[in-house]
Amino acid sequence: MINQATSILVLVDYQTRLMPSIHEGEGTIASALFLAKVAQVLEIPILGTEQNPEGLGPNDERIKQFCSQTLVKHSFNAAADGLVDSIKAINPKISQIVLAGCEAHVCLMQTALGLLDAGYELALVAEASGSRLPQDKQLALDRLARQGVALLGAEMLAFEWLKTSEHPQFKNILQLIKNRT
Repeated sequence: MINQATSILVLVDYQTRLMPSIHEGEGTIASALFLAKVAQVLEIPILGTEQNPEGLGPNDERIKQFCSQTLVKHSFNAAADGLVDSIKAINPKISQIVLAGCEAHVCLMQTALGLLDAGYELALVAEASGSRLPQDKQLALDRLARQGVALLGAEMLAFEWLKTSEHPQFKNILQLIKNRT
């Protein structure tokens, strides 16, 4: 199970010039925003990445506002461009990484594989991830599942972080769930 105390949320490449091309891109962003709000309420750190922002633009401002830091990268694998160091700087005890982002079959997948190589336990929120073509996203999800990445829904993750209805933030998270569109 994903633990609130040992996890971080990493939002990969929700960039302004890329998102209009992503299949169901607005829904993907909506799910990522839900994740970010849940993480924020639970005080789980949130990092973002941007792939070559000179070419793809910055992350969508709605996403960027939740990130304590945004790593600019040129490698498709953010772990090769300093993501592991950024995570360790936030909290060296982080052992679980929750990922979501775009494109699922390129930067998201390569980042996940890089983080697995670095020894992290990974979960990926499928509904908050996307690619231009749905079949590319599905291929990435299939490959990552075979590599041991847990595939989760956004609400599934929220309840996993909470663990119990006695969690002090349960009512606040329940309200976020009820307000999802």
